[in-house]
Amino acid sequence: DRRGDHVDDPAVAGLAHPGQRSTQDQVTGEHVATEGELEGLRGGVEEGATGGASAVVDQDVNRSVVGDDRVDGVAQVRAIIEVGLGGRLDSTNVVQPAVTVVTQIELEHTDKLGSRLEDIAFEKAGIVKPEIPCVTGSLVEPAQRVVDAKAQKVGAPIARLGRDFFLKRDAGDASSDRHFDFVEGEESIAGLELPLLGRHQFDNAALAIAAIRRLRSLEGTSAKEQIRAGLSRAQLPGRLEILCEHPRVIVDAAHTEASARSLAEVLAGQPADRRGLVLSISRDKSVTAILQILAPVTDEIWLTRADANRSSDLDVLQGWVEQFMPGVPQHAIESAEEATRVAFGSMGPSDLLCCAGSVYLAGAARRTLRVLTAASSSSPRS
Repeated sequence: DRRGDHVDDPAVAGLAHPGQRSTQDQVTGEHVATEGELEGLRGGVEEGATGGASAVVDQDVNRSVVGDDRVDGVAQVRAIIEVGLGGRLDSTNVVQPAVTVVTQIELEHTDKLGSRLEDIAFEKAGIVKPEIPCVTGSLVEPAQRVVDAKAQKVGAPIARLGRDFFLKRDAGDASSDRHFDFVEGEESIAGLELPLLGRHQFDNAALAIAAIRRLRSLEGTSAKEQIRAGLSRAQLPGRLEILCEHPRVIVDAAHTEASARSLAEVLAGQPADRRGLVLSISRDKSVTAILQILAPVTDEIWLTRADANRSSDLDVLQGWVEQFMPGVPQHAIESAEEATRVAFGSMGPSDLLCCAGSVYLAGAARRTLRVLTAASSSSPRS
């Protein structure tokens, strides 16, 4: 899912980062690979593989996915591996990838990656490898120049959305909110369906298709139907995810300016009598910018702290809300679960509630809302 932000909690990745001990996905609560399970998988690869394992390395994927099968008795491992921070010096950069993807670049983690887009692009371009295909989103020009230069230097063929491959949507088609065509050169895949909210998701889908087309192991006409089937079943827990209707509740882990803009665009297009926002943001994020972006689509706000160590203090958030959301009723509740319960309970059937600002809040809100929606379905709401 990407709008420029990447998951800032290592527990969200299906493969835990080095030193990560959690065996649960931070958003869904589902089991993820343990250290022992990964060791077992590695042992199988080392025993059977003759050419080494390869992987798709994606700057900004929601989770890492590992598949293990055998061809002629040889273990075949495919993984989507998320870069933790930057790319050049990240521990995941030891992987020899089959294709690399840079979805978006914006000013984030400037204390570690640099204060200019060019600095951040230099770090992220560190995943580009000699002669390995690289796919990028439509990056802002300063960043695109840096990535293009790295690809040229190491001889990596590079393809950019909007320059080398395209997506097309029919604005006059009532169903175009879910359908699009992918075009690259003389080839196209028409009538693809994507059941996700947000215009940016179509860009992400196009990047995924372009990456898949560059995997030698997935060449052939059958790949088109696999792409079509995969996109039609796409799910992104905690990313503009609709959890219930009447009231409509959306959970989104947006925590950067780019992701906040995408969220605001979606919320503005949702019919609602009143829009409520449950918000928790980590201290190192662009809090004031995010508040300004979300202000036009917020009628009432509940501030909370989803993580005791990283979330912004409530009194600080309250001050910023007074400045950047003047006149918007605000409530401060320490517990993310309690804030979600209170906000949900205040919503009418025609209202809209959004829980956003961090991966931590997305996970807490999903768990809480699962219980609340189950209870509300068994007894009519007034």
